[in-house]
Order: sequence, then C-alpha cells, then structure tokens
Amino acid sequence: MARVSQEHLDARRRQILDGAALCFARNGFHATSMQDVLKEVDLSAGAVYRYFSGKEELIEAIVTEVLGAVRDVYERAALESPPPMPDDLVVRALEHMARERPAVTEGGQWLFPRLMVQAWAETLRNDALSAVLDEGFAKVRASWAKVVVRYQEAGMMRDDVDPDAVARTMMATVQGFGAQYALFGEVSPEVLRAGLRGLLSMREAADDAGNQSVKKR
Repeated sequence: MARVSQEHLDARRRQILDGAALCFARNGFHATSMQDVLKEVDLSAGAVYRYFSGKEELIEAIVTEVLGAVRDVYERAALESPPPMPDDLVVRALEHMARERPAVTEGGQWLFPRLMVQAWAETLRNDALSAVLDEGFAKVRASWAKVVVRYQEAGMMRDDVDPDAVARTMMATVQGFGAQYALFGEVSPEVLRAGLRGLLSMREAADDAGNQSVKKR
C-alpha cells in the first residue's frame, strides 16, 4: 500500500480547517454540527476524525492558527528598520489574514470577523478554548510589545511609555475593527488606517497650533 505524502496530509488538514471555519462563521459554533462540517468538506467521518476528535478540537485549532499568523506579522515587523508605523502595521495584519484565510468567504463577503467574534463569545463558556485564547493573545501582545520597543530604540516613541500598554491598545483597535465589520457590514482596512493616522497627527497639529499662538504674541 502506497504511503500518503505529508503534503497530502497537510492539504487534507487545511481542507477540513477551512471548511469548518466557514461553517462556524456562517452559522455559529453551537448551530454547526460535525455532520455540517463533513458535508462542507465532502469527506467521510473517518477521514475527518483522523485529524480532529470533534468540534471542540477544530475550534481550538482554528483559533491557534489564526493567532499564530497574526503574531508572525508582528514578529517580522519588529525586525524591520525602522519598524512600520502602527497605522500601516495593523492594516498589514488585517490584509495578511484576508490573504491567508480566503476560504472564509461567501458571496464575496469576508466572514472571518464573524468567526472571530463568535470565538470570543465561546470562550465565556469553554474553559479549554479560553485557555488557548489567553495563551495566544499573550504571545501576540508580546510580539506587539517588541515592535513598541523598536519604536523607542529608533527614537519614534518616548522611552517612558509602557510597551505593554501600547500593545494592548493596538490589539484593541484591531479587535474593535473586527467587531464593527462583523456587526455592521464591510469596512475597508483603509478606514482604520486613515483613522489611526488622524489620531497620530494630533500631537503634531497641537504643536503647530502652539507655535502659531506664540508667533502671534
């Protein structure tokens, strides 16, 4: 009997994860059964259970993968010199997710933010998933903090700023964008970029206004 290649195994696992993610995003975790997943991926129960023991393990695998992908974006950004500004970096992370998770779409609509919101809600009743999310967010936050330290080293941010506080704030910005997208419909990442640039310009605008006031005196 011919041995199945690792490439085939990885592709099959990817097929199952993408199909499950689409089902969860479309109908929610509780309204989705394993039979729904089997139908979506067009595989037998044995083929799917070879990789995942059930719906809970599928959910945990999807969350772990997503947070790992986001973390990779920030880890790479911390190695750039100079590091990208926050408005560019958060949009880069969102665009990366859109490229990496193209299967979580239906009718031209990106369903991934809906999946994200449902995962948060699920953690309120699922201790195992809550632990996975806590660990994943801690790693993402640490990666963002590395970027903040690079800002400070490059003279782009004051040294007395708490990197963790900035990391939490920027993560909240991305989470808030995802919630808006999921609840109110499509919002372009460019809107988030423009808004962040506007906020980042406040200090410069305030300094300009102060200088103009001094000149008038």
